[in-house]
Amino acid sequence: MAVGTETKGETVEEIRARMGAAQASVVAALVAGAAPPAGFDEVRLAVQARSLLAKRRGIVARLRPDAAAAAGPGLVAEFAAYAAARAEPPPRYRADADDFADWLRSRGILHDQAPAPASPRRRWPFSLRGR
Repeated sequence: MAVGTETKGETVEEIRARMGAAQASVVAALVAGAAPPAGFDEVRLAVQARSLLAKRRGIVARLRPDAAAAAGPGLVAEFAAYAAARAEPPPRYRADADDFADWLRSRGILHDQAPAPASPRRRWPFSLRGR
């Protein structure tokens, strides 16, 4: 329990609910552009939110290079607009990448169809079995 936090009279369930709501407000500020919760440094939270968005954009660009190439020099702005139009990111990076490609397609930026799934690659060019 944090120093200075009032817990007298609260049940464990009430504490968990309060903590869950506080965590949800931090996550909303980081990924959905919500207002920072009370007691948080707005500048630092904004820096972290931009960092998380850049990480997400980089992963999406690696998973869907066709979408990144179609966005071209406007990738940063396009991805920021795409992310701002959503309440929260999809649960998986592949879904995020495909949703971004669909979003670009709906805006007339990406003209081709979704690429076929890549076949799994072997990690090693040889087998270690039987040695």
